[in-house]
Amino acid sequence: MFRRVLCLLLLSLIAASCGAPAATQEPSAPTAEQATLEPTLQALIPDTPTPTQTPLPTPSPTETPLPPLELPTEIPSAPALLAWDGVPTYLGDSQPGYAFRVLYDPATWALTQDQFGFPALGHRAIPYCVISVTSGRGLPPNISVEHETLYAKTVTFDVGAAYENGVKKFVTYTGGDGIIFTAFQVSFEEQADQCLADAETVLTTLRSVPSFQATPTP
Repeated sequence: MFRRVLCLLLLSLIAASCGAPAATQEPSAPTAEQATLEPTLQALIPDTPTPTQTPLPTPSPTETPLPPLELPTEIPSAPALLAWDGVPTYLGDSQPGYAFRVLYDPATWALTQDQFGFPALGHRAIPYCVISVTSGRGLPPNISVEHETLYAKTVTFDVGAAYENGVKKFVTYTGGDGIIFTAFQVSFEEQADQCLADAETVLTTLRSVPSFQATPTP
């Protein structure tokens, strides 16, 4: 009997020691010392700057100038003036069967082709000074045009000076002699005043000639 009671007592002790595990304890609130120490440590740690990329400057677009026109060599013992004949650019306003003619000094100008393959006069002493045929066309919004009238002996021109940001870029001459009506453009990069003066010396000689008398353009 005593042995049985002893065994029951031992079993009860073992069962008590192997009971369910204690519940997980809630995390304790930080002490006043910890609450004071944490902001102090954060203040001592320097802020790490967020890496940012500095954008590279975008290069502004630049226009690549076209090469100057290739000019033929000056003709030895050439006459004082040569003729440049061509088809009027405003055929609907010109009488059929007529061409335009202007006279130029071969020591100053050379008959050649512009970058588009059309006949043009290139100045021998001023690079990029060119007289070419043209017709009415639209202009970009950054181009403004000032008009005036040029009266010559047999021809009247409407002169349109085109400006970009206040800089004169080219000038057009549109007119005729009552038989033909045509237009020219004078372009330049430098020495604009001299280029225009020499060009007007040529353009004011404009007159009409019968097409069968026109000199073929090389």
